Amino acid sequence: MTNLNGKTVAFLLKRGVEQPELTEPWAALVAAGARPVLVSEEHGTITALIGDWDRGEDFVVDLTLDEADPADFDALVLPGGTLNSDKIRNNPKAIAFVRAFFDANKPVASICHGPWIMIEAGVVAGRKLTSTTRISTDLRNAGAAWVDAEVVVDANLVTSRSPRDLPAFNRALLAAVANS
Repeated sequence: MTNLNGKTVAFLLKRGVEQPELTEPWAALVAAGARPVLVSEEHGTITALIGDWDRGEDFVVDLTLDEADPADFDALVLPGGTLNSDKIRNNPKAIAFVRAFFDANKPVASICHGPWIMIEAGVVAGRKLTSTTRISTDLRNAGAAWVDAEVVVDANLVTSRSPRDLPAFNRALLAAVANS
């Protein structure tokens, strides 16, 4: 088992996050000894969705974007969910937060619609990655080499297509954080 004791991982999200794309990587990190931290625009709770439609659980925000410093984290996870990703990609503070992880060459793991956020951050050009097929054209138009695979690792970037790929995504996420 991977030992991630002492590692801290930011999860950037807001209302509409796809619940298993939050809870399953979170649980994998906790089981490996890492400390995940939920970062969002404001304090309170975030309501997840299941399948972009059904109401999921509520999750408590640990830090706001104003309080969170990318330098305090070893890695970043960008869960998907159409609503979640669409809203985050329109927040300049969130985009700066994401870009800081790439500038510092820290691991970033994103699944499903999460790569929309990276397009806005201007960090996908020349990178090989995957996502839900629904945004494959967006990624290609932004200069990414999109492939249809359960998980793609390109240097510090880990991506997967959907919740069905979570086992492979979680293994690659743990490996990336272990090597950070």
